[in-house]
Amino acid sequence: MSVSVFAPASIGNVNVGFDVLGLAVKPVDGTLLGDVVTVTHSNDGDQLEVIGNFANKLPSDVKLNIVWDCLLLFNKELFASKQTIAEVKITLDKRMPVGSGLGSSACSVVAAIAGLNAFYEKYHQFSFSQRALLKMMGQMEAKISGSLHYDNVAPCFLGGMQLMVPDPDIIARNLPQFEDCYFVMAYPGIEVSTKAARDILPTSYSRADLISFGQNLATFVDACHRGDKVQAFSVLTDVVAEPYRKTILPGYSDAVSYLRQAGCLAVGISGSGPTLFCVTDDAAKAEKFAHWLNNNYLQISPSGASEGFVHICRADAQGAVSLPE
Repeated sequence: MSVSVFAPASIGNVNVGFDVLGLAVKPVDGTLLGDVVTVTHSNDGDQLEVIGNFANKLPSDVKLNIVWDCLLLFNKELFASKQTIAEVKITLDKRMPVGSGLGSSACSVVAAIAGLNAFYEKYHQFSFSQRALLKMMGQMEAKISGSLHYDNVAPCFLGGMQLMVPDPDIIARNLPQFEDCYFVMAYPGIEVSTKAARDILPTSYSRADLISFGQNLATFVDACHRGDKVQAFSVLTDVVAEPYRKTILPGYSDAVSYLRQAGCLAVGISGSGPTLFCVTDDAAKAEKFAHWLNNNYLQISPSGASEGFVHICRADAQGAVSLPE
């Protein structure tokens, strides 16, 4: 009696939408770039097991893991809804590097809460609404980063490109995507904490920056709805975070220079970094960019190895999905 849910990686901010825009992505080769959570009935109390390539990056005490907090919150909401609470074993397959800028914490949160909901829906004939689940996910993400923002959890859960709106009953709106585009994602193998990446930002911005930010975001949203790819990517410029965060990302400025000269449609920092993303609508260019990034952006450790990777992705329209048993 178990269910498994996969939650995909996402690009937070997408350059023009600091904290209000996010895009779910999936590798074209079928790699599961994200986290998997399996929920199983337990006869011995609630349990959490952490496995996967990046399990050793998480606290050894599972009760300090955000997935354990997700279970506590989910059970609290079950109690408030007068539902019987079952004992479960949760297995987190941590496939996402921590502090990568790919929505690693969001992947764990979304997979855990969506997994618990799928478990109760399948075996206990009860489920929460999509909005209720998204609010739980936002609450857990805020617990990690210190502020409430849905730009990773919303696309990770709902799929596609999501624009956050200031209405607690809606939270996010799906934007039309350019389905012929490739998003080349390069994680260099170093960790940047979300808190550190936020602390480096200024506490105030100039009027000129505010005007530029609003104009770029509005133009991008308008171009998405009109299907104007040229205009959409012509304004995909980050005036809020990139000017400050690029200073803590080794090799980022050189990579941006190469990619722009090589003809990519846009390039930027995924979320808080250090992952870089670049966009092209040409499959051959995507392969070329991926090869260059693999050789020039990934950081090599003193042992000669790297935990970094490069994936050629497309937009993931599905978001969190249940996996076959």
